Order: sequence, then structure tokens, then C-alpha cells
Amino acid sequence: MAGAATKAREFIYEWEGRDRQGKSVRGEMRSAGEAAVGAHLRRQGIAVRRVRRRRLPGGRAIRRKDIALFTRQLATLLRAGVPLLRAFDIVARGSGNPRLARLLQAVRADVETGTSLSAALRKHPQHFSALYCNSVQAGESGGVLEPLLERLALHEEKALALQGRIRSALFYPVMVLAVSALVLALILGLVIPAFSDVFRSFGAALPAPTRAVIALSELFLAWWPALLALLAGSTWAMARAWRRSQRLRDGAQALLLKTPVFGPLVFKAVLARWTRTLSMLFAAGVPLVEALSSAGAAAGNAVVARATAQVRKAVAAGTALSAALQASGVFPGLVLQLAAIGEESGTLDAMLAKAAEFYENEVDESARGLASLMEPAVIVILGGLIGGIVVAMYLPVFKLGAIV
Repeated sequence: MAGAATKAREFIYEWEGRDRQGKSVRGEMRSAGEAAVGAHLRRQGIAVRRVRRRRLPGGRAIRRKDIALFTRQLATLLRAGVPLLRAFDIVARGSGNPRLARLLQAVRADVETGTSLSAALRKHPQHFSALYCNSVQAGESGGVLEPLLERLALHEEKALALQGRIRSALFYPVMVLAVSALVLALILGLVIPAFSDVFRSFGAALPAPTRAVIALSELFLAWWPALLALLAGSTWAMARAWRRSQRLRDGAQALLLKTPVFGPLVFKAVLARWTRTLSMLFAAGVPLVEALSSAGAAAGNAVVARATAQVRKAVAAGTALSAALQASGVFPGLVLQLAAIGEESGTLDAMLAKAAEFYENEVDESARGLASLMEPAVIVILGGLIGGIVVAMYLPVFKLGAIV
């Protein structure tokens, strides 16, 4: 970890000076500071005249999609017989993101000095996960880096596709709720006060629903700054507690699996990630016990992670994987049956891959069904709410003859 922190603090410096023959020379060097650059150049017999830190171009943040694309490109180049360092140069030059290009050049520089690819990747944990680095290490150890990178690219692509399907299922209702909240705030803050002034000029008693809506509007106008501050403060506090409290995250993830509509969808997504990860690592030659550790961390759910830890201990003690999965009481029958068939036939990785495909298809169908179910539900609820406000405000108009 210390090596990673040191690497992250290094910058590129441009320098100018004269060599021992008095000839002007210039260049650039990656270092932690100007003093280190000067000391290194003086040891080479160069009289330094100027050292300045080079301003690097910006660029968007490196996303998981960028890492997946890099992995696919690197696997393709290595499969075509391109040397590793040359492949890094090609991918870096072809990248449209300067930050990704700098990251790849930093990894390439470490590999060029004799560091293994997995060790070089471990210096950048914010971009390359432990699962990613362990997979690359297994490929290097077994001499199968090219096919392992192809499996890793497929794994990343499948994970991104799965994440995209879940987000697309939730995007519509979230956007409808956000827009409806904005419309409701405009009605309470602008429309209803105008109606209220008109109704007061009548000098007659208003219906109870109308009075209730006007009271709600007055409450909103009087307290909206406090409500906004409370919403922002509670959001910040919850986000901070979520980052700092592992117990809170575990409890929320366990509770999410028990929700009526979203729980089954989330559980299928977790199982898809778990089986896909375990299949990829086992196919790459990673021992089952180590592969289970990575699969539990990649699942993204505390319940499955704890169950995987129990399974790992049982497998390490000599229990069959299918029996250990059944004893955990978390994994469904399909996973148990395919694991048992895979153990008996020696095709555990293929059976787990089939389970991953099944659950990925299930997530796709469930996401479409959830979207089609939530669209009318959201419309009915919000339509009833806003429609009720509109009817309440027009009740006095319907009785206008009696009031006037």
C-alpha cells in the first residue's frame, strides 16, 4: 500500500541543463518533487538550469467501462502476437481519455523496469480491483495471460451490461418521481397562493379539502428553506454514515433482499455476479478456496459475502462445494444442482457460467417486468395526488354560484 501511495504522488517534470561537455540537454522525468529530479540529474553529471512540473491535460474520470475496453483491446493485441509493452503503447495512444493514457503509461513504465503486470496494476487499486489483479496474476503464473484477459474482459462486459439493465429499470420511475416532486413544489409555491387570494376575496367558507390544500401551501411557503436544508443535511449525513459504517451497509443490503419487488431482482443480480466471477477464476486456474474469496467480495452483498465465507471454510476443510452451498442456506436450488453436476463431471466452471447466463437473463426479464409494472403504478399514484390537489382547488369554482 505504501508503494501505491508513493506512486500516486509522482509527477512529470521537464528539465534543462548542461552535460559534462557543456552541451545543452533537456528532457523529462517522473519524480516526487523538483529536489529529487535535481539530485538525480547531478548524479549523472548534469548541471541543472531549470526544473518545472509539467501541466498535464485534463480528461474525464476513468470509468469501469474504460477499464473493460482496455482489457478487451489488450487481450486482442496479445492474441495477435504484439508484445506487452508495445500493446500498452498502442492502447494508450488510441485512448481518447488523457487520464487513462497516463494510467496505462504508468503501468507500462513499471512493467518495463521488471515489475510483473499484476504488481503494476495493484499500484492503482482505485481502477483495478483485487479481483482484476488476482486474475491477471493467475494468468501470469500459468502462462495463459491472453485467454485470461479475454475472460476478464468478458466478465467486465457482462457486469457492466447487468448494471445497465438494473439502472434502466430504475431510471424511469426515479425521473418521474423527481419531475413530479418539482411540479408539486411549483403548484404549492406558485399556483395555490394565487387561488387562495382569489378565494379570500369571495368572503365565504371554503370546502374542507380546499382549506387543507391551502394550509399545506402556506406551510410549504413558510418552511421550504428549512425543509430544503433538512433534506440536504439528512442526505449528507446518510451518505457519510453509509461510507463509514460497515454495519449500516450490511443491514441495508440484507433488508434490500427482503423487499417485495426489488429484493428478487437484486438477489438475481448478486447471484449472476457471484457465479460469473467464480466461473472465470476457476477456469483461469485459481484454486477454489481463493476463488471463493474473490467471488464473495465481488458479489456486492453482505448476506452472500457472509455465506460465501462459510462455504469457503467448509471447502477448505474438505467439504464438496455443492454440499457447502446447501449448508449455507442462502443459495438457490439451481446453483446447488449445477455445482453438483459440475463437480461430478469436472466442468464446474462451465456449469457456473450457465448459472450466470441464466440469472443474467432473469435479471433482464425481471427488469423489463419491473419497469412495465412501475410505470402505471407511478402514474396512478402521482396522478391521484396532483389530481386531488386540482379538484380541491376547483371545488369553490364548482360552487361559485352559491358563494357569490
